[in-house]
Parts: sequence; structure tokens; C-alpha cells
Amino acid sequence: QVQLVESGGGSVQAGGSLRLSCVASGYTYCLGWFRQYPGQEREGVAAIYPEGVTTYYSDSVKGRFTISSDNAKNTIYLQMNSLKPEDTAMYYCAASRSACGLWLGAFKFWGQGTQVTVSS
Repeated sequence: QVQLVESGGGSVQAGGSLRLSCVASGYTYCLGWFRQYPGQEREGVAAIYPEGVTTYYSDSVKGRFTISSDNAKNTIYLQMNSLKPEDTAMYYCAASRSACGLWLGAFKFWGQGTQVTVSS
């Protein structure tokens, strides 16, 4: 079965940076990052195809966030730069065994979440 372990969340001031990490075990076709605000649905942030040949980003983070992978370690990262208060959310690592992208329904395996807080 798939297991996902996240790390790297924390508190930072606006304009700062954080890097999230997710170590995956088991077969995964695609790995991605989602975030959730209180009282709202989870939304896709970024995803990466096998071997890191294709990436996807939400419009709200393009140019600021970068997803990458270390295939030898079966690990993905989310480098978050120029953070804004609206980036404050619970961030989840997720895995899909079918399609890749930002479609929530494709992802069936989830990490426990890591909190990111950005203050102004």
C-alpha cells in the first residue's frame, strides 16, 4: 500500500520561503500537493508526472512555487517562494495511480498534512 510522509511546514513572514518534502512508499504513478483552507474543499497546488518529466501548477502559485522530485529517493518537494498570507493552509501530499494533474478525484492516497502559516 502507499504511505506518504510529509515535513517542512511551519510559520514564515510574507515574502519568505519554505520547502515541503514528501517521502512516498509503494507504487505511485503521480504525486502532488494539495492545500485546504478551513471550511473549504481541497484544491490542487502542484503535481508531477513519473520521473518528473511533466509538472502542473495552479494559477495562484505559478511563478512562485516549484515542484520537483528525487526519483532515487521516491521523494517530491515543493519549494515555496514569495509566500503570501493567502498561502496559509494545511498542505497535503497525495498520490495517484492513474491520471496526473490537479484533479482531486484522481488522488486516492494522502499524507497527514502539514500546516503552513504566512504572516503579514
